[in-house]
Parts: sequence; C-alpha cells; structure tokens
Amino acid sequence: MYGCLSLHSPFIFICSLYQKRRLPFNDIGYTLLGIIYACIPFLFFVALGFITGAFNPYIPLGFLIILWSNDTGAYLAGRSFGRTKLFERISPNKTWEGFVGGVLLAIVVSLNLEQYFGTLQRWEWMCVAVIIGVFGTLGDLVESMLKRSLGVKDSGNILPGHGGLLDRFDGLLMAAPLVFLFLLMVR
Repeated sequence: MYGCLSLHSPFIFICSLYQKRRLPFNDIGYTLLGIIYACIPFLFFVALGFITGAFNPYIPLGFLIILWSNDTGAYLAGRSFGRTKLFERISPNKTWEGFVGGVLLAIVVSLNLEQYFGTLQRWEWMCVAVIIGVFGTLGDLVESMLKRSLGVKDSGNILPGHGGLLDRFDGLLMAAPLVFLFLLMVR
C-alpha cells in the first residue's frame, strides 16, 4: 500500500524543483495529502471485497447501501426534526437530530442485509452500520472543512445538486479503513 506512495514521492519532490513556485513544500504537502486522503481509503474499500478470502461483492455493496442510507436518514431527520446544530462552524446545516436519524436508518437497513446478502452475521452488519454512521458523518465534516479551508462550495460539478462526486463518498474516506479493521478483527 505505501510502496505506491514511496515510488512516486521522489518524482513529486523533483518536479517541484523545476516549477519555480514561492512555496514548493505547500504544493508537495497538498499532493501527498490528496493521495493519502482520497486514494488509501479506497484501497481499504476495495479490500472489503476480499475480507473473506475470495472476492465477495456483497460486503462493499452493503457498505455503500449503508453509507447512502445514513446520508438519506440524516438528511430526512435533520430537515424534519433538526434543531440542535452538530458542528455549526464547519457545516451549519447538520444537526444532532439528523445524525441520530442517519445512524438509526443505517442500522435498520443493515438488519436486512444479512437476509439478502448473507456473508456477515446480523450483528456484524449492525456494527458496520454504527461505524459508518459515526465515522461517515465525521468524514462528511472533514470534507466540509477541506472545502471551507480551500474556499470552494462544491468539490466538483459531475453530479449537479450534490456538491460534487466527493460528496457521495466523503463518508467512505473515514469509515472504510475502520470497517475493514473491524471485520479483520472479528474474522
């Protein structure tokens, strides 16, 4: 996993020698942070498919279903019942009520995954849902912090009205490594 990062990193430093920028290490830092922040969690997400030994698409698929159920539940509960701000400085529209609603919907959805996908036991799917609910929300907040610090509203315009493609996967970036570690420990 880190071999890829170390293979390319000398070139990142060497290229910076020729760019005549005022703060070249800022550019290097942004480049390496982008690789660490976006690429490595996706490697963990892909590894979820191999956690049982042979490739099994149901675990990564279940992960995405739970992740997006969490987002949907948080949105619906936050719009309907949201009063108490979760982290107003970073994301003024997120509420504690939305957070709880997202986690609850993720758990409800996870209860059905064992029936349709098997692979994991019901309690394991529920634990995965709690991890995704908590750390998926934190991933969303980290991505909001990133956008705020860079002064951008959306992370892209591939998906109009969604704040960019990264908004569909920001929860994955924090949750996938932790779900992988959890499943590795219980296997």
